[in-house]
Amino acid sequence: MYQPGGGKLKTTHLERSVYLYIRQSTLRQVYENTESTKRQYALKQRAVALGWHDASIITIDSDLGQSGSSSENREGFKKLVAEVGMGHAGIVISIEVSRLCRNSSDWLRLLEICTITDTLIMDEDGIYDTNDFNDRLLLGLKGTMSEAEIHFLQSRMRGGMISKARRGELKRPLPIGYVYNENDKIVMDSDLQVQNAINIFFKTFKRTRSAFATVREFRKQGLKLPTRFHKGFRKGELAWRPFVHSRALQILHNPIYAGIYCYGRKQTKKTVNGKQHINVPVGA
Repeated sequence: MYQPGGGKLKTTHLERSVYLYIRQSTLRQVYENTESTKRQYALKQRAVALGWHDASIITIDSDLGQSGSSSENREGFKKLVAEVGMGHAGIVISIEVSRLCRNSSDWLRLLEICTITDTLIMDEDGIYDTNDFNDRLLLGLKGTMSEAEIHFLQSRMRGGMISKARRGELKRPLPIGYVYNENDKIVMDSDLQVQNAINIFFKTFKRTRSAFATVREFRKQGLKLPTRFHKGFRKGELAWRPFVHSRALQILHNPIYAGIYCYGRKQTKKTVNGKQHINVPVGA
């Protein structure tokens, strides 16, 4: 275990600022796992003990509730990398490597910038100098283990979801016209207006044999199609919206209306910029 300072802390580091990075993966963890958040904020005292003044310690906690698997939506992490790159940081402090990154590309990029600007990294185990081969090797291993950890967690979660889906017990957002009853079984929506709107849609499509013609018929008669909010403060509420062609295709391609339970029709992949792209096979 590294001792505080360990001979790596120099005057040039103390002349610059401390950047304390704090993160929790989900908002639920922020509200329920408060002890972890307190431990992260308490690291400020470690910086004071090493010789920094309170005024030179900058806390970055804007990523609370954000996953560390990507830097795409983590404005706090982007700010941290920018500050390190400009040579403003003498040391970056986080309770553990996984708080900073759970992605090897982001982690190695941060290590490279720390090496160029001679910025130290500190976690609960001690202080690391990325210009030191042994320290960099250890940080690289910690980063790899952090990325592997989230992979195993996601694999277990996905395995549980697939197991439930095979039994037809995995609850997914249902298309309009269907709801879950008190026993989590899929049943028809009890709202007669909703039932009537869906029946009119399928009868019109059966007659016209065209999604475009069905939408045109709805607009001609001034009819709207209902939708239910699946999340947010309006979760469960019903709203009536003008009918559009894309909505017609969603309904026609949804196997639930044919009495078929399915899972895995959509494939989510990450693009080069870290964003998620949802791919739906043709005809699905």
